[in-house]
Amino acid sequence: MVTRMPTFTAPDGTELAYHVSGSFPGSGAPLICLPGGPMQDSAYLGDLGGLTALRTVIRLDLRGTGASAVPDDPSSYRCDRLVEDVEALRIELGLDSLDLLGHSAGANLAALYTTRYPERVARLVLATPGAAAVGLDTTGEERLAAARLRSAEPWFGPAYAALEELAAGRGSAETFQAVAPFFHGTWDEAARERHAESHRQLNGEAGGVYGSEGAYQPAATRAAFAEFDRPVLVVAGEGDANTPVPTATAYAELFPKATLAVLAGGGHFPWHDDERWFAETVDGFLG
Repeated sequence: MVTRMPTFTAPDGTELAYHVSGSFPGSGAPLICLPGGPMQDSAYLGDLGGLTALRTVIRLDLRGTGASAVPDDPSSYRCDRLVEDVEALRIELGLDSLDLLGHSAGANLAALYTTRYPERVARLVLATPGAAAVGLDTTGEERLAAARLRSAEPWFGPAYAALEELAAGRGSAETFQAVAPFFHGTWDEAARERHAESHRQLNGEAGGVYGSEGAYQPAATRAAFAEFDRPVLVVAGEGDANTPVPTATAYAELFPKATLAVLAGGGHFPWHDDERWFAETVDGFLG
């Protein structure tokens, strides 16, 4: 497997980096991957459970994250304004169309790109998607129901109490940290290390701008999705309290040609919970 990190220039002059894993273009059509966070270094995606052995995976470092430069204009961190960075990457790669994956908050960017450039998206993968771009609300009870699947875990009591606080609209930053186990299918040492590392990978300023006022037009995005006739895969984790299965199901139902794949016992990062399942599910969908 070949891994390299080229750069290109965004329309506003910001230098952006992307990471190519696989032998582009020798291992199938490339899959462009947009990270979540929001605004987290794409390094956390890793090899997506070994997907890089099956396909060429291209991870984009969003502006101000990873190896990409900090823009002169901080307002350019807003999700709708990042769409042109994705389009610039498509042009840089010389692709007429692309297969696109968005994880978590990155699914909002994937959604806006698909809305603006539907003819450029051949296949769309939304992995445990954030749903702000389409205006889907997740109820507190839906999050709690997903969390209760973990009731036998030794850490469950305090974490569940913290989630109840958040579901009721209360709590603090410390409360949010206490619910971290519900983002992972297995809350082991590796998951705890990944969670700690995620804070070092985030651009907090950029994350605050990403979904700020004006970023999303949910009604228009849902209307565009109703007309989008390309294949879509929505991936969910059964125990993911961030994007519970009912939210993922409602998201899939916005498209004429969507498939929902649910990983039993999976969390918000399903490629860590069952590498083979995730890689084969996504590769099988892409064909």
